[in-house]
Amino acid sequence: MERFHGNPILKPISGNSWETHAVFNAGVLYVGKRIHILYRAFGNDGVSRLGYASSSDGYHIEERLSFPVFEPANYTEKDGCEDPRLTLQSEQCFMAYTALSSRALNVHQIALTSIALDDLVNKQWNWGERWTPFPGVRNKDAVILPRKASDRYVMFHRIDPDICITYSNDLQHWSDIKAIARPRMGKWDCLKVGAAGPPIEIKEGWLFIYHGVNFERIYRLGVLLLDKNDPEKVLYRSERPILEPTTDYECFGRVPNVVFSCGAILMDGQLLIYYGGADTVVCVATYDLSELIP
Repeated sequence: MERFHGNPILKPISGNSWETHAVFNAGVLYVGKRIHILYRAFGNDGVSRLGYASSSDGYHIEERLSFPVFEPANYTEKDGCEDPRLTLQSEQCFMAYTALSSRALNVHQIALTSIALDDLVNKQWNWGERWTPFPGVRNKDAVILPRKASDRYVMFHRIDPDICITYSNDLQHWSDIKAIARPRMGKWDCLKVGAAGPPIEIKEGWLFIYHGVNFERIYRLGVLLLDKNDPEKVLYRSERPILEPTTDYECFGRVPNVVFSCGAILMDGQLLIYYGGADTVVCVATYDLSELIP
């Protein structure tokens, strides 16, 4: 693993009131030889909104908009739209995110929406309908698999403390919920686990980065390999974390000792993992695939 020497690649901007305090937990999409980045930000009012930036090489930010491209629009998300995960299917970009209705009580649930790929690439923010797949159920860390399995949409999410899978015919109604990965006692992911970004299809199966938390509340990243035809089946799980807080920008910030990812891309045989450092900045680290899968 190699951290980009220019980390963090995104920092708060004091002149923009909506992103003065923190920018972190970015979802990413690689299309048109450009990496599109939607990142979580919050400023003076404490409400999370999503900003946009892009890069051609994955490391250096060449464009960053000065205004939020997605923000709360209803009661279920009035206190914030958090942690976007982006999945492309049939020229439509689906976004799963956490809708926060009460920051004081930590009342959150997963929400879904979509945008046409052309609109995202051209920065026309025509977001579609927003809905909550499990109204009133407190869960988060949702990602949609990039293609269907057995002709059904597949979504991973967390009902504490497990990573769960669920299926749908229409993205509205979900069923057959079951846990596929649980905390492991005595290990670095012993308290809870959750999805990072959407799984990436490789020759061996679905490469699925996830985060794990221990009882000291240290957030680290690990890797699962899921069966290509049966995403409930875990073929491999890393014994040790692939990324853990060691640098100042990961150990010191709003929430210390956190690396938390909402997206990764595969480019030229390299896996670029985008992650939030200490819930304050956006960073990137690179892996060769041969280092991740035995």
